[in-house]
Amino acid sequence: MPDRILVFYGSYRSDRQGIRLADWLVRAFTARGAEAELIDARAVGLPMLDRMYKEYPAGAAPVALEQLAGKIRAADAFVFVAGEYNWSVQPGLKNLTDHFLEEWQWRPAAIASYSAGRLAGARAGLAWHGILSEMGMVVVSSTLAVGGIAHAFDEAGEPAGDGGSALARAFPRFADDLAWWTEAGRNQRARVAPPY
Repeated sequence: MPDRILVFYGSYRSDRQGIRLADWLVRAFTARGAEAELIDARAVGLPMLDRMYKEYPAGAAPVALEQLAGKIRAADAFVFVAGEYNWSVQPGLKNLTDHFLEEWQWRPAAIASYSAGRLAGARAGLAWHGILSEMGMVVVSSTLAVGGIAHAFDEAGEPAGDGGSALARAFPRFADDLAWWTEAGRNQRARVAPPY
């Protein structure tokens, strides 16, 4: 059974650079045999959080929220493509994740950070580690960090320059780490129900 991986991306800006990283990750995981799907927060278009998915009466949640809840529950693993805004996380991606809680639990997550600068979104990646752990995900130790995002991909969307080369070198270990935890989590969930 192929791993079902959701790749989350959260920029709402008109000149989005990180979408190329998110698209490349979907292709790279698919090439490894996974069923990878991009979840673009801007395309999903959830409102600012007022009511979490679980706070709606059964069958009363907005269609986009209901559909996304189903995809999250059916996934084996998650990848968060985390742009850095002012030393912190993107509000669009944070808003999307906050609509859910139990749906995330007992699955692994991996973080691929990026920024225009040389620190490659590392501060956002660090912030996401705590957020995702608090939401019940096991965050794998391998990360991807792409600096100079505007120059890290060529016109065809393939890794280019120093940032792209570093991404291509680091991806196999990142993917292997996520795959190990994905299999471990799937096997454990099949063996015994989560404790809460």
